[in-house]
Amino acid sequence: MEPQLSWQLSCKWQVLGLFLLFNWVLITGQIRYSVVEESKQGTMVGEVAHDLGLTLADLSSRRLWLGSEESKRYFAINLDSGALMVNEKIDRETLCGASSLCILPVQVVIENPLELFHLEVEILDLNDNSPNFITPWLVLRVAESAARGSRLPLESAHDADVGTNAVSAYQLSPNPHFILDIKNVKDGKLLPELVLDQPLDREKQSEHQLILTAYDGGDPVLSGTSQLTIVVLDNNDNEPTFDLPVYKIHFLENIPVGSLIFQLNATDPDADSNGEIQYSFGIHTSDSIQALFGLDPHTGEIYIQGIVDFEESQFYELHIRARDKGIPQMEGHCVIQIEVEDENDHFPDILLTSLVNPLPENIPLETVVGLFSVRDQDSGVNGKVSLQIPMSLPFKIKSFENHFSLITHERLDRETVSQYTIKLTAQDSGIPPLTRDLTILLNISDINDNAPSFSQHFYNSFLKENNPPGSLLCTVSASDPDEGDNSRLTYSVAGNQVQDALISSFIYINPDNGNIYAQHSFDYETLQVLQILVIVQDAGTPILSSSVTVYLFILDQNDNAPVVLYPVTGQQLSALQRIPLSAPVGYVITKVTAVDADSGHNAWLSYSLLPQSTNATLFQVVPYTGEIWTVRSFQETDLLAQKILVLVKDHGKPPLSTTVTILVSLEEKASEESSQSHKLLNHPKEKSDLTLYLIIALVVVSIVSLITLIVLSAKCFWKRKCKDSSNTMNNAPIRDLFKYSSPKLQLNSNGTLEYMEVTLRPADSHNQSHKSRHSSESDRIDFTFMRPVYSQPSTLTRNVDPFLSHINTLNHPKQNKAKMGQDVGLCFPQPVFLPGVSRLKKKPRLRGPFSHSSCFQTWIGACVAVLGKALLIG
Repeated sequence: MEPQLSWQLSCKWQVLGLFLLFNWVLITGQIRYSVVEESKQGTMVGEVAHDLGLTLADLSSRRLWLGSEESKRYFAINLDSGALMVNEKIDRETLCGASSLCILPVQVVIENPLELFHLEVEILDLNDNSPNFITPWLVLRVAESAARGSRLPLESAHDADVGTNAVSAYQLSPNPHFILDIKNVKDGKLLPELVLDQPLDREKQSEHQLILTAYDGGDPVLSGTSQLTIVVLDNNDNEPTFDLPVYKIHFLENIPVGSLIFQLNATDPDADSNGEIQYSFGIHTSDSIQALFGLDPHTGEIYIQGIVDFEESQFYELHIRARDKGIPQMEGHCVIQIEVEDENDHFPDILLTSLVNPLPENIPLETVVGLFSVRDQDSGVNGKVSLQIPMSLPFKIKSFENHFSLITHERLDRETVSQYTIKLTAQDSGIPPLTRDLTILLNISDINDNAPSFSQHFYNSFLKENNPPGSLLCTVSASDPDEGDNSRLTYSVAGNQVQDALISSFIYINPDNGNIYAQHSFDYETLQVLQILVIVQDAGTPILSSSVTVYLFILDQNDNAPVVLYPVTGQQLSALQRIPLSAPVGYVITKVTAVDADSGHNAWLSYSLLPQSTNATLFQVVPYTGEIWTVRSFQETDLLAQKILVLVKDHGKPPLSTTVTILVSLEEKASEESSQSHKLLNHPKEKSDLTLYLIIALVVVSIVSLITLIVLSAKCFWKRKCKDSSNTMNNAPIRDLFKYSSPKLQLNSNGTLEYMEVTLRPADSHNQSHKSRHSSESDRIDFTFMRPVYSQPSTLTRNVDPFLSHINTLNHPKQNKAKMGQDVGLCFPQPVFLPGVSRLKKKPRLRGPFSHSSCFQTWIGACVAVLGKALLIG
């Protein structure tokens, strides 16, 4: 009946304690849950999301997770319901030992925005351990002369459970001599003592067998037993006694090993061996306490033999036994209560709860990037901790209780600092203060905030014509201070058109390294300047880009042989020159006119007579004009039919040349006129045939001209949309081209060279004393060299000097009379010089769709001049 009554009383107190605990939670506002130990995995502990004010809709946008590792070990959060669940079975005895209250702190972190909550989960005890005795068979010795009421301390039963599930009652088996008395000590333990109720008589019974049973207060009630053997001894009338039944002492923790803390003093009035006392620890002193404290059995000195730590235990109770050497042995008992005082002997700890790493460089100010908590095992002022970081960092610390947040304080730039080494220093308030550091590496992640940039503002590239396809033209280089995909660059060419074709058909750019290659071979006579707009862009989001212009200048090579314009090759009528026998020395027979499609030195032409001529000593050709003079007067021994072979050669490397054959007929003036009259009378058909040929030639030229004009008009109308694009660039002078020249460089509206006009006004020379019968001007002759050019539609507003550097080589000391049109002309690389025609100059450029027809106009003018010459000859 007694154990049952004790258990009922314990249950009532437990219910009352839980009620008071629940009210305390409501008052303080702290969220606390409770769960019974050994609960299965998945057991719900509490509705965390609901208690924190979160709805189910918030669970999808704000992520709930547990902060500390201990919380994640024993608990988990159901992300669908927001409930706190048991993650693994919890053994309260392993976790909290004999502590009456077992609380597990739980940290809950919520994102968007970042928040930290602290919960407490109380682990309720389950009656899963039975009481047990360390010594299941205990032998006690009692003198037969022991007085009634003598007490024998018994070993307490141990139960790993706490509260009502711990040991709550003892029961002794029925016997005539002893009764059981239970003492309640300070820490709530029950100490059983055997009390002598009736005197012993060794002669009647020298040994008594008793059973001590311990009961806990759980449901169902569990129990454990110990077998007691009472040995009755002969008389030792006095037992040792202490001055006080309880002694209280205190000292600081970490007291040195070997330090004396107390001196026991027990007395026994007996003499001899019955009064000799030996000290020892009582049976209620645990092994752990005996490991910390030592006791000299002879002197009674109690000393330190282990490390006393305030954080492990603040209170110790030593049960001391003093036993004499009499027969039977008598013993006395006392209790020493020890209080340990705290000392600042623990360094603070910094615990990283959460950290955003890497950190975007565009993160807003005052954003929480890390959560920390500090812990110090000391108490009071010694356990009060502060956290600091260096002032030079773009971060600062905000604190709340023992928890701290790291927030951004200044703008971040990864291109300036890509990684921060943050040293956090925790310092307590003890004397002297103790500190501990925690270093974290915070990486700054890149965003695409820098556009790529080229190493130059523009690029110039020079390439000789007739290059092999695939030739490397130029390499453009750009850089981007970003990293990763934000700095991965891709090169491309803007899709503008050149000569009615995409620029990608002319060149190819490697998108990875910026190398620009030629797609095919270039022809200087077709294209001189190519303007390439190169675009580089990164792979970031959003994509950033920049551009640069590459000017490709095509350099001329000597790949065109001179072409003779006059006299026309293959027409004997045109090549035949009639000269009177009375022609004086220096008489101009004719003038050979040739052109070269190349430019510069490659288009400089020189004329010379070949030795294959009939009489090379009779004639002379001016090297740079092509005029053929007589060197001496004709003699009767000279052949009336002379053949002159003229070699036309350019100055290229290697030089190219062509030849022209001129037939000269020596006739007397009278015979010539009679011959002509005779021919007119006797051979009227020949004159008629020549006129017919001229008419046919004029009709053919007219038809070809008309067709060409229609084609050019249609092309300009549809592809250029009849837009006036004739913006003229500033004339670029050519330095020292000729002493008496007036050069002018004219550019197309698309930025390329349209023609170069050089007007020569040579000074008086000895050649002016010899006049051709076809010349009409004696004072001066003005020649205009024109060169219409086709090129791509680009605007060339600078870099004309590199293009003109190879043109400047035109200055030649021998060209003081005339210059044969180098660096000019696609249709006519050199001007047409015809006897009787003093000047042929290109008309001003037309506006509208015919602004690029200067070549055609020049060609028409040349044709008309040829026909005029033919009519004169005829």
